Amino acid sequence: MPTQVRIVVPLGISQIVAWASSFYLPAILADAIARDLGLTANWIFGAFSAALVISGLLGPRIGRQIDLFGGRMVLAASNIFLAAGLVVLAFSTNIPMLLFAWALLGVGMGLGLYDAAFGALGRIFGVAARSSITGVALFAGFASTLGWPLTSYGLATIGWRETCLLWALVNILIGLPLNLIFIPGTSRHREIARPTEKPHIAIDRTMMLIAFAFSAALATASAMATHFPRLMEIAGATPTQAVFASMMIGPAQVVARIVEAAYLSRYHPLVSTRLACVAHPLGAALLGVFGTPVALVFAMLHGVGTGIYTIARGAVPLAIFGADNYAYRLGVIGAPSRLTQAISPLIFGVLIDKMGLGALYVSVALSFAAFGALCLVQTEPPQPAK
Repeated sequence: MPTQVRIVVPLGISQIVAWASSFYLPAILADAIARDLGLTANWIFGAFSAALVISGLLGPRIGRQIDLFGGRMVLAASNIFLAAGLVVLAFSTNIPMLLFAWALLGVGMGLGLYDAAFGALGRIFGVAARSSITGVALFAGFASTLGWPLTSYGLATIGWRETCLLWALVNILIGLPLNLIFIPGTSRHREIARPTEKPHIAIDRTMMLIAFAFSAALATASAMATHFPRLMEIAGATPTQAVFASMMIGPAQVVARIVEAAYLSRYHPLVSTRLACVAHPLGAALLGVFGTPVALVFAMLHGVGTGIYTIARGAVPLAIFGADNYAYRLGVIGAPSRLTQAISPLIFGVLIDKMGLGALYVSVALSFAAFGALCLVQTEPPQPAK
């Protein structure tokens, strides 16, 4: 079996576990947790936002560790922190315990979601990591498709606390062994030298444009990941229709990544990323014109956009800046987007309360802002590793 497959498949599965048991939990469990603790759902989304802030602040430091030592122990540690956070969440009875649980989950997300996974792949494969990034993203595209219905089933049958405990077990019994056994601890790419000094990366115009574009795009993705079923119900869909449409975002992400790998990979990743920026606005426009009958189309177009964004956040910096200090650079570029991801669920929750479906005007504007920023980015050949 090729080395790439031996790494990509286990890492892709562990990414499904990590995303389903952290980022995608609030969309299903927030209301139940809030009722049980005597809070409003905004408390849960606020704690979730704080977790994303923590993961963003940790990004550069985590990237530095991956550049130095590889991704194995970092990714394995993510499963331990995610499991610990889920256990604390399952036993939470008050606000301090709730906040502590999400703080642990925030550390786990910083250690184990896409930036860390892509950084590990860059450390292993160098500038040739784009196909591996796409492969991992293909697997992880099923995180919401599998995670939402499984979490919903757990909530309906055993309750939210037991569901959290089961996800903790999945992290320990599946995610942790996969990361420990199959992820190399150091580089297998002969051109990647282990950095010995703290990198000094210039925050130039290109870096700022890319960081802004991803911040705007991922703010929309984060808001939709949290509120998409609710928005579809406001548009007139039944709860079943809303959940089904939401479940189709994952397959649409996978289809987009297959197309990217098969056809768009011959072009600079900026090309597919710019195309991705218009997918959400197109879907929102169709929903505005035709209403609920095209909710599924909107979900799939949104999924196409987010599916390509996922690859782009790893592929664009790699293509422009090369593999030197790649994981650290991902952490620096990704920090602002983690912060916008953190606040967007809370802000969009307020906007939906005030504006209803009109909140989509904001997400559309963010998508066009990302498109404009990416159009200003000039491609540069990757610099050879020293």
